[in-house]
Amino acid sequence: MKNAVVIIPTYNEIENIEAIIKAVFSQSAFVNILIVDDNSPDLTALKVKELQKEFPQRLFLELRKEKSGLGTAYIHGFRWALKNHYEFIFEMDADFSHDPKDLIKLYQACDEIGADVAIGSRYIKGVNVVNWPMNRVLMSYLASVYVRIITGMRIKDTTAGFVCYRRNVLETLDLNKIKFIGYAFQIEMKFKVYLKKFNIIEVPVIFTDRTKGESKLSSGIISEAIFGVISMKLNSVFKK
Repeated sequence: MKNAVVIIPTYNEIENIEAIIKAVFSQSAFVNILIVDDNSPDLTALKVKELQKEFPQRLFLELRKEKSGLGTAYIHGFRWALKNHYEFIFEMDADFSHDPKDLIKLYQACDEIGADVAIGSRYIKGVNVVNWPMNRVLMSYLASVYVRIITGMRIKDTTAGFVCYRRNVLETLDLNKIKFIGYAFQIEMKFKVYLKKFNIIEVPVIFTDRTKGESKLSSGIISEAIFGVISMKLNSVFKK
């Protein structure tokens, strides 16, 4: 995976951070990692700084002042990656819900098959989710159906957070106009890419719920996704 960086936003991920960093690095001698930490009280960033001594010039840290949302963390990471001239830019969670072994699948979809955006999809082949209660599986699956109906996108897993972008995609998008900061950010990014008619490929992966640390999902994040999709679609219609 040459010229690739994996962006991992963190907030209180001390239980997972060392393991996820080493697991990602074990997949390729060429991939780098950028941790974007929101000043975690559990000192996640301090552990990253320690690990930078073990992985010099491969592990990078951007430390923000406070918890400011998933979307702004990724935007921060995207800008950093573009500034540092990476060609393949990944989004990935710190909690092992995304299997590091699947990074190569997303990379190959872009580098060999020709995708502009490769999505690690839970729903391209049935429902591939492990350790989630049934109500959460249904909520996630139906959320993607809802988004497809409203937006017209044919993407099966519209809320997926395991993604590889080619740099020209992020250069084309106006990152200043990405509005959402929670999980709706993932939907908005895909919708912006869809409107630009980039080639999007979904790659089947198995999503495994975290076993360590706490989920960041909240009712506010869910509301943003539900109502934000409608406003996002309406805005796109009126701008035509």
